Amino acid sequence: MTKLTSRVSGVLMTGPLAPFADDYRRGLTEYGYTPRTAEHQLRQVARFSVWLENSEVGVAQLSQRHVEDFLVAQRSVGRYRNTWSRPGLMCLIEVLEAQGALTATEPARALTPNDVVLCAFEHYLLRERGLAAGTVRGYVDHARRFLDGLGEAGLKGVGPSAVTDALLRESRSVSVSATQNFLSGLRAFLRFGFVEGLIDSDLTGAALAVTGRRRSSLPRGISSADARALLASCDRRTAIGRRDYALLITLLRLGLRRSEVARLQLDDVDWRSGEVVIRGKAARADRLPLPAEVGDAIANYLRRGRPNSERRELFLQARAPFAPIASGTVASSVRRACRRAGIEEVGSHRLRHTVACELIAAHVPLVEIAQVLRHKSLQSTALYARVDLATLRLLAAPWPGDVR
Repeated sequence: MTKLTSRVSGVLMTGPLAPFADDYRRGLTEYGYTPRTAEHQLRQVARFSVWLENSEVGVAQLSQRHVEDFLVAQRSVGRYRNTWSRPGLMCLIEVLEAQGALTATEPARALTPNDVVLCAFEHYLLRERGLAAGTVRGYVDHARRFLDGLGEAGLKGVGPSAVTDALLRESRSVSVSATQNFLSGLRAFLRFGFVEGLIDSDLTGAALAVTGRRRSSLPRGISSADARALLASCDRRTAIGRRDYALLITLLRLGLRRSEVARLQLDDVDWRSGEVVIRGKAARADRLPLPAEVGDAIANYLRRGRPNSERRELFLQARAPFAPIASGTVASSVRRACRRAGIEEVGSHRLRHTVACELIAAHVPLVEIAQVLRHKSLQSTALYARVDLATLRLLAAPWPGDVR
């Protein structure tokens, strides 16, 4: 039997993946990989092909599980550390799928009764409650832990004691704030179970509040000097510097959450009217004025920094494959800028606090600040009123015996 071989870009490939080497190289080019990086990816796939051959795995049986097993094997021997690339291998999977070469599918796991309930709960949170995807994942995970603690009996005959036991179990192993998050997910699940008739009575009242020491610190922003230093730290002669500058000035002028920045789409910017659509929590969409300096920074990034891509997300990764940035990328960009500027590292949410504190200092009414920050409740905005110390001092009662 003739052994399959292929030589692409100076890389000799043998094994079951050899016939697809040219297709993979073209796929890397379409994803925006440079020729040098593409060669590294081809070398990795050449090793992967040999590994598949030694494991007696054909292309038709290839799945993501084999990719993970190969990466584990590479790490175990400690070789080729600088060329490990899961995105490059996932690009290979996509190329093979487009060629129709993959026929294997991951074996479907039989759904348990708890799985069925959790799927319905997830649908309820997404469709009826309109919660964000990250919140839904957390709530479903909380509900799964609650169901696992019930044992084989499941929701049949569940009562207040089971709810109390679940909260006590959780509080013994995690922090107060994590227990409070668990409580929120548990209450949502109990409410869902009662509405759907899975639980005989509404047990949300049995999920008692979890209290801990409240933090009394004031909302904190950063100074104007630090904000200028953050922006000045971006090297706008480079593509990633233009992207980071656009990210930072968007956070500092519009007070967005990091997830809102990551979700911005090209179509969300209305250049003619000078507005931008912000997609926030609970599928909420708001139109905000687009400040000129923010628009200039975004336009500069689009013209001379954003990679060529058919993706509609505004901000993309700086390296191939040019996927949309995650909310974590926004946070890490802020921290990198802090280190470059030589100031205390802060999270991206501190820049949102900065906007609120500046509005308070300018004596903007709380109702208007709530509109800018897109708070659902005015109580959330009222927390920022505590930073107006000059006004609060006028409300303070005189200390007994004070002669002033």
